[in-house]
Amino acid sequence: MNLCFIGGGNMATALIGGLLKQGWRSEKIHVVDVDAAARERLKREHQVNVHAAPHAAMDCAECVVLAVKPQHMRDAAHSIRSLIGDALVITIAAGIRTRDLSRWLGGTKRIVRAMPNTPALVLAGVTGLYAGDATSDDDRAHAETILAAAGRILWVECEEQIDVVTAVSGSGPAYVFYFIEALENAARELGLDEAAARLLALETFTGAAKLASESEEAPATLRARVTSRGGTTERAIAVLDENRVQHAIIRAVHAAAERSRELGDAFAIDDNQGTH
Repeated sequence: MNLCFIGGGNMATALIGGLLKQGWRSEKIHVVDVDAAARERLKREHQVNVHAAPHAAMDCAECVVLAVKPQHMRDAAHSIRSLIGDALVITIAAGIRTRDLSRWLGGTKRIVRAMPNTPALVLAGVTGLYAGDATSDDDRAHAETILAAAGRILWVECEEQIDVVTAVSGSGPAYVFYFIEALENAARELGLDEAAARLLALETFTGAAKLASESEEAPATLRARVTSRGGTTERAIAVLDENRVQHAIIRAVHAAAERSRELGDAFAIDDNQGTH
């Protein structure tokens, strides 16, 4: 399959690297990016075909991955609408709904919406996928192959659930980094040097996440096993509960989901209404 990326940023680079590691041929991958430095980097690091404009790249594209920022998606779609043909379209931009993208592309219906996250940069991401009725089983299989190159995938049943994916896993790495940052700060306040604080925070988090992912037990059960009555962990959890930390995290995810819906509403406004 000939694959064309519109946009050569971090997420496109992660997917390209993963695909090449899986045996995808570099000559089958084309990347369009207006930034000459980005084109040079991709050519140097991955030996893929790079282009400043979409015309040459789209000649034989069977699948197009739209990997530009949401605010640039409308212009990117307009730039390829006469070139898209019957290619499968995958979009990885937050907040852009398939019906709006379809309209910007001139009516294309074979669209898969994807919400990856930044651990894709180390091939440890997770991506939520949604496909409308116009996509075939082959389309879904192709989308799985491409997005699974950077980690795990999860199909959702309705497009509204992509807002939830965005709030939980799309934004989720920031929540994790926030907690790691707090652990590091606490360790330093208690007298450890910066290197020791970072090591303990990172290894504790990654180790606990690995244990949870490999266990059949719920996180609440695993937490209870660490929390001995009258011990240090019990006192720490009590402070978290007193400050309603779990409730705050849940509220934060709800807020992120609401913002994702708001962005979708904003991007849905037609060009002739004056919003770009």
